Amino acid sequence: MAIQTKKPVDVAERAAQRRERRAAAAESAWRRETFRLPRDEARAKAREFFERFPKAAYMTEIESWRELADDEIEFVMRRLPTAD
Repeated sequence: MAIQTKKPVDVAERAAQRRERRAAAAESAWRRETFRLPRDEARAKAREFFERFPKAAYMTEIESWRELADDEIEFVMRRLPTAD
């Protein structure tokens, strides 16, 4: 019976693969929606989103936003798919 030795590179590769699988699983848990609206409508849409998916239950947040030409705002809303 041969004893299999583990090389440091083998251990590192397996650890990296596990990390990648966990990151992919965690990332897929989030639901994202991107909106591009005039400033006032963007504010109303964000409020509506927070009312529909409360932060305490869905961990809802504005993930990113930016100002565009003609006073438009593009933003990404992120939330969990279901509340616990």
